[in-house]
Amino acid sequence: MEYLRKNWIGKKASAPTLEKRHRKYFLRFSYTEDVILTKAAVKEQIICSVDLGINTDAVCTIMRSDGTVLGRKFIDFPSEKDRMYRVLGRIRRFQREHESVQTKSRWAYAKRLNIELGRKIAGAVTKYAKEKHADVIVFEHLETKGKISGRKKQKLHLWKKRDIQKRCEHQAHRNGMRISRICAWNTSRLAYDGTGAVARDQKNHSLCVFQTGKRYNCDLSASYNIGARYFIRELLKPLPVTERSLLEAKVPAVKRRTSCVYADLRKLSSEMNLRVA
Repeated sequence: MEYLRKNWIGKKASAPTLEKRHRKYFLRFSYTEDVILTKAAVKEQIICSVDLGINTDAVCTIMRSDGTVLGRKFIDFPSEKDRMYRVLGRIRRFQREHESVQTKSRWAYAKRLNIELGRKIAGAVTKYAKEKHADVIVFEHLETKGKISGRKKQKLHLWKKRDIQKRCEHQAHRNGMRISRICAWNTSRLAYDGTGAVARDQKNHSLCVFQTGKRYNCDLSASYNIGARYFIRELLKPLPVTERSLLEAKVPAVKRRTSCVYADLRKLSSEMNLRVA
């Protein structure tokens, strides 16, 4: 109650709700607050483009509309993931010796560890975006429908991508930041410098090789492309059709959004600056 008086005094309170969790009862207090989201123009915005992954939890890039990169950060929680994978290993061994029905409590513990990992990732992303005074946090629109197969089947099932984005959205809105999503096609497959498709390193999937022979972090390259696609969309959308066609003639790659990369944003920005001059 002291925490509520200290941090939520003056906010509009709702009726408390009684909850039962893990054989215990809790009172949940809900409050409503009004927050004004940022209304900065596209050319003045600073964004935090986020690439959520399995090997690295999140890679963040702070970017301006002309493609200037102001900061980069790799967010990873290896000890939490190691703890969860050890629990999954114990469940696997237990299921071989006993019936799978007896593992209900063990799976519940693994689920709680996974939820806590998602909370930490979302908090770290929002904290970094706030520190860099970002106006928008940009994610990929991730959809994994259908049956998942392969060696990483279990990791993909436990991947809390939607939960992380939802938590980031709530925290970002409380801090006045907006959330945006772009198409996820080819963000990791194409090199950020416009040299084409990349080849993944078979020993370390976090690294890739460009067609020029340069080795680079695949998740960092994807975060560049995510930020570039957001700015290309927002810069071209309000323009008249004739002006947009002229820019697309100068930079043909921006016609198809699913193949846009960071290098295309740099070209588009320079062309727009030339037209203004």
